Amino acid sequence: MITWNDFVWFAICAAICWVAGAILSFKDSRKWATAASSIGTAVFFGFIVCLWFTLERPPMRTQGETRLWYSFFISLIGILVYCRWKYRWILSFSTMMAIVFTCINLFKPEIHSKALMPALQSVWFVPHVAVYMFAYAMMGAATLFAIYLWWKSSRRTILAEEMTACDTLVKIGWAFLTLGMVMGSLWAKEAWGDYWTWDPKETWAAATWLGYLLYIHLRPHIKNQEYAFALLIFCFILLQMCWWGINYLPAARTSVHVY
Repeated sequence: MITWNDFVWFAICAAICWVAGAILSFKDSRKWATAASSIGTAVFFGFIVCLWFTLERPPMRTQGETRLWYSFFISLIGILVYCRWKYRWILSFSTMMAIVFTCINLFKPEIHSKALMPALQSVWFVPHVAVYMFAYAMMGAATLFAIYLWWKSSRRTILAEEMTACDTLVKIGWAFLTLGMVMGSLWAKEAWGDYWTWDPKETWAAATWLGYLLYIHLRPHIKNQEYAFALLIFCFILLQMCWWGINYLPAARTSVHVY
């Protein structure tokens, strides 16, 4: 039976494959880079599935468990972007981010009990969390794009297709954010009797959603691309506050979303 104590071995194996994929991508070994990165992601997902069976519930309750899904999705999105747009640097960036969140889980393990409180025993639990984690990972990939393009803009011209790729990630991520909010509203109605109560978590979720919507509407009209990159990075900071930052604010004491 796979437990949280076994995570380190899966993490090491996945990290080795991810790093190998990132290195191979710069050696123009596209097939092997994709294969190595995919194996790493498959190994990581294998741990999530095994933990699911061990806990007898979806591993989505604690911050540590959601970080598992984030590392999985960001590595998966890195592979998809690499295959779609052939950007060699994306595997290095996605690998770095996936390993960072993986290390946080290694150095700060949390209690992973089988208990699942009544509010989480809903049909909306798995799709809501999965959709949000995918959206967060998509926005993470877009932020990596923004950082890279900001750095590149100081040295040479940014290609139109590069901005298009970045904007595409934001639009897909925003669509999933929207879907996640709708699912969350339906879940809230079922659990607490109302679709929206401006709970601290909901307030930050709304701020994040509006921030990315502002980027989508303003991007075509912003002549200075550095402003667009700054706005995108700011939106990602809002997302981090919505995801885990809220837990460190005094308002978290009144939030029904903190378990």
